[in-house]
Amino acid sequence: MIIEIRAKNCFAFEDNITFLMKADMRNKKFGANVHKENNFNVLKTVGIYGPNNAGKTCLVKCIRAMKNMLLNNKNGLMPNIFSESEVCELGITFMVLGRKFSYDIKYDAEKEEYLYESFSEIFKDQYNNEKEVCWLKKDTISEIYECGDKDVQNMIPVVSKNNLLCYVIDTSKFEHINEMKQILVGFAEKIDIINMNNIPMQHTIELMKNKNQLQEKVVEFIKNADLYMDNFEFVDMDKIQLKSTDGDEKPEEKVLDIPENIMDQFRLVSTYKGVHVPSMIFDSTGTKKIAAIASYVIEALEQGRILVVDELDSSIHFKLTRAIVAMFNNELNTNAQMIFTVHDINLMDCKRMFRKEQIWFVHKDEEGVYVYSLADFTAQQGVRDTTDVMEKYRKGALGALPDPELINSLLSIKGYKKEADADGE
Repeated sequence: MIIEIRAKNCFAFEDNITFLMKADMRNKKFGANVHKENNFNVLKTVGIYGPNNAGKTCLVKCIRAMKNMLLNNKNGLMPNIFSESEVCELGITFMVLGRKFSYDIKYDAEKEEYLYESFSEIFKDQYNNEKEVCWLKKDTISEIYECGDKDVQNMIPVVSKNNLLCYVIDTSKFEHINEMKQILVGFAEKIDIINMNNIPMQHTIELMKNKNQLQEKVVEFIKNADLYMDNFEFVDMDKIQLKSTDGDEKPEEKVLDIPENIMDQFRLVSTYKGVHVPSMIFDSTGTKKIAAIASYVIEALEQGRILVVDELDSSIHFKLTRAIVAMFNNELNTNAQMIFTVHDINLMDCKRMFRKEQIWFVHKDEEGVYVYSLADFTAQQGVRDTTDVMEKYRKGALGALPDPELINSLLSIKGYKKEADADGE
């Protein structure tokens, strides 16, 4: 589970930002929203609010970049366009099997080199005091090198900087660095990142191809979403009637010309009052998005995965988004986590749904981009667990709210601006 994301000079974030999923256990409200393990307390869900183009998606990009580099893929990191430095700094604190780890990198985006890399394990005693034990430090800037494997420590200064250390040496020969790689890769493989504006159906299709309990739970999720649907299934191609434009049945040999992924889409069938129809053609955009996200949600809850969703409320009714979040907050969820960006303020509910530290904001002004939590606002500032947070946000008291002046565009379209300028002359 993700506990903390740190970024500096990454995408929209020029200065240091910290996004935290650590639960404040002084607050006993909604205890089911917290995953508790080995004296560590991690939030199961966090929603991120803010105006368009403020930086919410950039936070998702930071998580994606970390996942990609840990899996030896192209990381996609970019420095802030206003920064003179090409060095991006990115860090993550996470929990795996009750153990807490921290990992940080400094990456020169121009040279495509990792200048700094550190990995530590964090222990907590019964008094909540934390102790950090270094497994690896590769600081090529200050020329400081540490590693639990002494042979690796001596090797670090001469290995390539174009990749993470665990991918430029044979880790199987070194105990600590090999375990570190397994921890990092295992953690990264548990992260699913999707954008609801462009969510692929393929993941659901792959699950639907196999008749098993996971497939049954996906179907149950879709039916329980109250879409007036009797069934949702992946059928054999001979059960699909493809018609040509002139009304004649499409010749069988021509069916083979359809790309496989499109054929798979046709084979997803929804049933309404006994009538079978291809979901791709008949179902609404929102229904198709629910079917697409269903597999990710079920798999996350079933396998204890981390689901990161950009624009969760895109084309989906607010009661459905609320119900999806509630599944992760539920006490029956013991090890899955969801992070999502959202605009729907119906989810911003500290009276019935969220702890204060589960609501985050991204605010942008001429000075920079800021990432902060509702928990940063005190009772003296008028924010309590009983406060109508939605009304506070509407009035701008929490920031991260756009201030559109589209009336000026209307005046310009109608010629009033031009006339006003003429009068001014």
